[in-house]
Amino acid sequence: MAKSFVLWGSAGHAKVLAEIITNQGDRVVALFDNNEVDAALLGVPLHRGEEGFLAWASAQDDLKTIGGLAAIGGGRGRERVAMQTLMRSRGLLIPVLVHPSAVVSPSAQLGAGTQILALANVAAESRLGEACIVNHRASVDHQCALGNGVHLAPGATLCGCINIGDNVFIGASAVVLPRISIGQDAVVGAGAVVTRDVPAGATVAGNPARVIKSNETE
Repeated sequence: MAKSFVLWGSAGHAKVLAEIITNQGDRVVALFDNNEVDAALLGVPLHRGEEGFLAWASAQDDLKTIGGLAAIGGGRGRERVAMQTLMRSRGLLIPVLVHPSAVVSPSAQLGAGTQILALANVAAESRLGEACIVNHRASVDHQCALGNGVHLAPGATLCGCINIGDNVFIGASAVVLPRISIGQDAVVGAGAVVTRDVPAGATVAGNPARVIKSNETE
């Protein structure tokens, strides 16, 4: 199990993950970011982009004892998965991170790099892919299936037996009713109530949620 971690991302989400890591007695030893930003954590070195990561990685004695997490949220699931793939290719561990106040069923399955934040819930027989985020107070009820790179914003609720494709973003306090399917790369707006299937690539909003943007419209 990793005792040292690196985070790809240096903004608010990195701060959240770093608190979980330090509270469990571990430490963040490096940050990476593709953008020109300041380091999110005092005293932790920040390296720029893939070039900076590769230079850092080549200077380490043993990457197999270091955990790597993608610390970016929102509708950037593809980036999270790509970052994990790069870190894994250099030998880093890609652990699951669960806040101690979260509730995760023993029968749930969590993919590598998935992050379950404070007061979140993942219920029986749910399956989450890699690089997912279940944010504060979000809930994944029984037998939901989430692809890679899915992000549930704070307070979002999946009501059970829901299928969600890769890289979907579910906005804050949105509700998805049971047995709904949401296609890959879709976006569900904050506070939306989803009562019917959502096509891949669509953005839906409102109560009941309706398509406001699709692959065919701007």
